[in-house]
Amino acid sequence: MRIMIAGGAGYVGSHTTRLLAEAGHETWVYDNLSRGHQGAVLPGQLIRGELEDRPLLESVLREKRIEAVMHFAAFIEVGESVVDPARYYQNNLVATLSLLEAMRSVGVQRLVFSSTAATYGEPETIPIPEDTPQKPINPYGFTKLVVEHALADYAAAYNLGYAALRYFNASGASPSGQIGEDHRPESHLIPLVLQVALGQRKEIRIFGDDFPTPDGTCIRDYVHVNDIGQAHILALSRLEPGVQLKYNLGVGQGFSVRQVIDACRTVTGHPIPAVVTPRRDGDAPVLIADSTKVREELHWVPQFDQLEATVETAWRWHRSHPHGYADA
Repeated sequence: MRIMIAGGAGYVGSHTTRLLAEAGHETWVYDNLSRGHQGAVLPGQLIRGELEDRPLLESVLREKRIEAVMHFAAFIEVGESVVDPARYYQNNLVATLSLLEAMRSVGVQRLVFSSTAATYGEPETIPIPEDTPQKPINPYGFTKLVVEHALADYAAAYNLGYAALRYFNASGASPSGQIGEDHRPESHLIPLVLQVALGQRKEIRIFGDDFPTPDGTCIRDYVHVNDIGQAHILALSRLEPGVQLKYNLGVGQGFSVRQVIDACRTVTGHPIPAVVTPRRDGDAPVLIADSTKVREELHWVPQFDQLEATVETAWRWHRSHPHGYADA
């Protein structure tokens, strides 16, 4: 299939693009490189542009005879979304509507959308099934939820076929070590802990140790980035015009912040000092996916279901690229 990957120079997008190419699909990456990296893109695949540039988008969709789009081109920092919500409404909502209209104009009717567990907010049920009420508590989660509603409306009115994949904590790196995680600034736990092992940070901060969990720290479901990519490919294989799919992507097992730090200590052999600081606003104590639906319907089976195995792939990338794609 001929696929355009919006945001394919970013973390999850770049890994998914590699997996699509390995599976025999023809792919093109559409990215403005505001947060992605050219080094994450295979040679000859990058088309640099803005999603708001309708003429360019439509010409790419037509000239490349695109049959499906995967959409990763969103801003994802919760704290930033609270401080600067306008930036998130513009990029995550307005730009996505531009993409949907370009697709509708050209007649592309298949879309796999990168959504998030942040649409659930602070759920009362753990693990979290897909029918859990979606009550986001920050602008990032809200923009993703509004896009999900827009996709449902486009499916009903214009026969769009889509899959909304709600990730839990994307983690790890390509087992080959060629591509990995490089956010500027970094906010994800595993790479932050590994920066301590690399000597780039003095210590790792733990935001609160008084949560109602076994060791007092937050528990999250860490799902490997390649497993997320495989779920995109499986979802794409089920898409037809008008079809609506919604799935949680998580291993179904939670690990606390302290457990993640311990796993990084084991993998790296570094003591990794940690200090406890006050809680952050909006941190739910426990977020774990119920991924029964995607396992049963798409036969998705995560290959990285052990935390240390996921950390090992991340460590391979960060150790060989201590400055991210600047070292590529």
